[in-house]
Amino acid sequence: MAKYLISFPSAAMVVPDYEWEAVVRDSHAAIEEAKAAGVYVFGGGIDEAVPPVLVAADGTFSAGGYSWAPPLNGGFLVLELPSREEAVAWAARIAKGCHCQQELREFGFDPAS
Repeated sequence: MAKYLISFPSAAMVVPDYEWEAVVRDSHAAIEEAKAAGVYVFGGGIDEAVPPVLVAADGTFSAGGYSWAPPLNGGFLVLELPSREEAVAWAARIAKGCHCQQELREFGFDPAS
């Protein structure tokens, strides 16, 4: 089985204030469904209040992420599933729960992991 990343950037969450309670309820219900199905690996959101740092091999670090890369923010979920088709179906469930489209990516298998 492969692991799939289902994610969205913060900017995708264009939700009216009156819908936030429904988003929280619906997204948590979708997560609970994944847990009950035994496909949930982990999930969460990037804490945008904590700025990133770049860490070098010698342990030194500097404030900020890669200057040339788009910011990494939003929410993510990792599921372990038998097929891409099932991953697409789960991404649709998560999109419905989060009230926004989701990006789906498959992790490459690393035999040392």
